[in-house]
Amino acid sequence: MKIVCIGGGPAGLYFALLMKKQNPDHDITVVERNRPYDTFGWGVVFSDQTLGNLQAADAPTANEILGAFNHWDDIEVNIRGHRIRSGGHGFCGIGRKRLLNILQRRCEDLGVRLVFETDVQSDDAYPDADLIIASDGLNSRVRTRYAGTYQPDIDLRECRFVWLGTHKKFEAFTFAFEETPHGWFQAHAYQFDGDTSTFIVETPESVWQSAGLDRMEKEESIAFCERLFAKYLDGHKLMSNATHLRGSAQWIRFPRVVCKTWVHHNGRQPVVLMGDAAHTAHFSIGSGTKLALEDSIELARCIGARGGDLAQALRDYEAVRSVEVLKIQNAARNSTEWFENVSRYVNLPPEQFAYSLLTRSQRISHENLRLRDRQYVEGYEDWVAEQSGVHRAPTQQPIPPMFTPWQVRGLRLKNRVVVSPMAQYSCVDGVPGDFHLVHLGARALGGAGLVMAEMTCPSADGRITPGCPGLWNDEQEAAWRRIVEFVHGNSDARIGMQLGHAGPKGSTRVPWEGEDLPLVEGNWPLISASPQQYLDGVSDWARAMTREDMDRVLQDFVSNTRRAVNAGFDWLELHCAHGYLLSAFISPLTNHRTDEYGGSLANRLRYPLEVFAAMREVWPAHLPMSVRISAHDWVEGGITPDDAVEIARAFKAAGCDAIDCSSGQVSKLQKPVYGRMYQTPFADRIRNETGIATIAVGAISEADHVNSIVAAGRADLCAVARPHLANPAWSLLEAARIGYHDVPWPVQYRSGKSQLERNLEREKAMAATPAPLRAEEG
Repeated sequence: MKIVCIGGGPAGLYFALLMKKQNPDHDITVVERNRPYDTFGWGVVFSDQTLGNLQAADAPTANEILGAFNHWDDIEVNIRGHRIRSGGHGFCGIGRKRLLNILQRRCEDLGVRLVFETDVQSDDAYPDADLIIASDGLNSRVRTRYAGTYQPDIDLRECRFVWLGTHKKFEAFTFAFEETPHGWFQAHAYQFDGDTSTFIVETPESVWQSAGLDRMEKEESIAFCERLFAKYLDGHKLMSNATHLRGSAQWIRFPRVVCKTWVHHNGRQPVVLMGDAAHTAHFSIGSGTKLALEDSIELARCIGARGGDLAQALRDYEAVRSVEVLKIQNAARNSTEWFENVSRYVNLPPEQFAYSLLTRSQRISHENLRLRDRQYVEGYEDWVAEQSGVHRAPTQQPIPPMFTPWQVRGLRLKNRVVVSPMAQYSCVDGVPGDFHLVHLGARALGGAGLVMAEMTCPSADGRITPGCPGLWNDEQEAAWRRIVEFVHGNSDARIGMQLGHAGPKGSTRVPWEGEDLPLVEGNWPLISASPQQYLDGVSDWARAMTREDMDRVLQDFVSNTRRAVNAGFDWLELHCAHGYLLSAFISPLTNHRTDEYGGSLANRLRYPLEVFAAMREVWPAHLPMSVRISAHDWVEGGITPDDAVEIARAFKAAGCDAIDCSSGQVSKLQKPVYGRMYQTPFADRIRNETGIATIAVGAISEADHVNSIVAAGRADLCAVARPHLANPAWSLLEAARIGYHDVPWPVQYRSGKSQLERNLEREKAMAATPAPLRAEEG
């Protein structure tokens, strides 16, 4: 096979040597526009895992790279005069020039043809090649030429950064944060050879401009960075090797590249993207070179596995690598956004700031950190517990953040787990019965700190379905009091009431009879902020509320609040999310009013705030109130996370204690981006920009998720829904699963506690022990 690699970076070189090693008869050429020993940048970073992949692919190359690496385990975070270290991270640094030279020599040893100082304008220059690899970097000409096929999406990120070097040798991967009158700057520094370290300085575009760096010559801006980070440099200078750049041009914005497809057929041969031409991942997770080398490994493996079927091999390559790259890019996006918003986190205590940084990508979790550095994690757990007023005895286990108490107003929750309000559609005439007693009672016994009743409606015409609960009459109040008294009498959990009016999403069947479909008979009139039909052509039309409607519904909410007090609830939440009545006022997708309740966000919030204020006035001052919002409509023109911050500020000013951060369900046109803890970023942003407590919801399914969220200060509480449907004692099970035994169980169930803990310990031990060889394996 005749192969041409356009671009002599790590991707092109490594693929070339792997293919030549696979079959010495391959005719392989790598064409590079620069001279053999020219390169830009300083050092690159690999994890120990990446080194293992290289060792398996080509041991001689891996061994030479390993011999040239500078290895370290620690990450050091410097913020506001505090220095915090965590170990066990296993990083390696190597100079980019050294890496390329190793790959170049290995290519030459195997017989790959290297052509330098040749600027390839087009793949047309190689009409007789069987395969062309477009490894021509971030500004790939090949990708641009065939953009119609590759469909690149290039997103210039918010920060400016400059890639510098220094002879100061850093013992750890070092992050340093310094405040200026213009805003915050951060440095990423690591040693990559015997006497040189990479030193990247980064700051948001607005801060960069305010500091005047856009008007400085190169030497001036380097001097600026030296002064700013002088205490970390110990008198050493910063250096630039970007001799081709002048003035502010050395400060660039990171371009995130995503391509829909990676293979183009030009009529002669396939042209395959690889490395930065196909994708980029922000340098803060150090994965650009890793991705390039692993592209090479996978494509070589696919070609070898498929024999002569090149077309199928390329399909295999794209299918495998696109998924793996997406995972890395998702983590890189989280990391990028964290560094773009450092000002959001700098007011966290330094201990929590450092933990937030370490877990920013969500690829490193609480338990993963424990595997890396148990001493650091247990010390941090003690710190988190102390912030909650708990000091453990020397004989006690460190308390996982999930099981630390939380105080709000006069209410103290025993831990950070909330059983989400989950509609059960099992009431008769709005009255909760035995099912609800068992449902909520079992979950209160199951270890959660707060159990929330499902959305309860302030009037018969405020229900979603005929099976929804209410709190508008004495019978309903008495039924709820029975449940509250059971929870208080048999557990140490607290119980909350969520009040909400279905608005335009009401008068529908229970889900198992036809979700969101109108009742066959017995429908009731619907109201909303503006005339609307939730399901076009299917749902009943809701009419716009009049002033009289608004007054009546407000009084219904107030009356229900008084009944919630009488029933003995500990917590009250107002439902302003998911397209229900109050959400319909907030979202511009559903509020088209032209009076003082429509138009601007402030106007759209006016009625929900009036309802909240009236409820807060009659709800006891020593008990908390929260508001559930849709922090993102996931539809163009709808509520955005920026809006959510302002919504939270408005409710905070009105006396709200916590924002329950959900999203979506306002429009059937929504396109949410799902994933683990996918709504937690909304809680994180609202909490750390507005200073109000938040409740994180959505795809939180493990103790590790809760511990990571709470420990990092992304939310104060975590609401868990579906896992609690599957297991009422989810909190107790998760405690046992992570090995935390100091959590109390109901006395009636204690005999099951020790058995569960023993079983889980036995499973862990078996998983850690290699399986014995079968007889046929010798």
